Amino acid sequence: MMKNLLIIVSLLLPAAVFAQQRPYPTFEDAEKFKKSVTCIVKEDDPFSFYNAEIKDAVDKYWKVTPVKYITTEEFNVMRNDPSYSFIVLTITNFSNDKSGSTYDFLNLLLGTDVDELDQLPEFCAIPLCFSGAPEEEYSYKLGLIIRFMEYHAELVMKNPSLSALRYLKYYNKNVPSIKDKTILVRQDDLSPEVNTPEKIAAQYPYKVMIVDEEEIIRAIEEKQKDVLIVHKVGPEGVKRTGTCMKTLIGTDDAIMYYYDSHMVDSKNASGLLVADLKRLSRF
Repeated sequence: MMKNLLIIVSLLLPAAVFAQQRPYPTFEDAEKFKKSVTCIVKEDDPFSFYNAEIKDAVDKYWKVTPVKYITTEEFNVMRNDPSYSFIVLTITNFSNDKSGSTYDFLNLLLGTDVDELDQLPEFCAIPLCFSGAPEEEYSYKLGLIIRFMEYHAELVMKNPSLSALRYLKYYNKNVPSIKDKTILVRQDDLSPEVNTPEKIAAQYPYKVMIVDEEEIIRAIEEKQKDVLIVHKVGPEGVKRTGTCMKTLIGTDDAIMYYYDSHMVDSKNASGLLVADLKRLSRF
């Protein structure tokens, strides 16, 4: 799925910066990343809940490189320096999404001496939430998301010629092993057609538990074995159109086991669909 990327650097730019698909890292980029200091770009809002949550997650889980915390103004100066890499919150839209919707992504980029922001090599990009959604929608999962980003970055560093890693669908090769694991999902992340244990069982014969956020937090913190959580990003509330992205991530290994997306409309709600469960049950 082709995407346009908008990075908000609010102190310096009055408007968003548009970009096409970012460059996939080369072998040289991978070598530079290994030696880099990863800068976590904070939001400008001093009361941002995100700033506290991302710091907690990175301090606990990010091990692959040293880290420092910077402002968006510092990012705009430092982004040309290849001795730095960056974890930065971005706003993204998709070229095939005619709803005008945007989505918050977490990106891992390498500093490069280029003119445009969209030319920075991208080691990982993972959706966080529908733009404008409360930070609580994803903040309790940030630790697991950071662990996945580190896992993905290490894969890219080991296999810089494997361009399939550019897309999260790469991880669908793990779908056959999902039947041996327990899926934890919030009620809000299920479409109406599969929002009860009975409806789920009619489509998917393996282990699924509908749980609250506290159960998901516990699974993440305890790194529970053979447990997957559903991370869904899509339209919420009165917004009924846009792209819905669905991932399954292991709480023990931080590996992604499934990724797919669909357009939300009158027939396809924002959540796991019957089609997703049927796909997972094929193996």
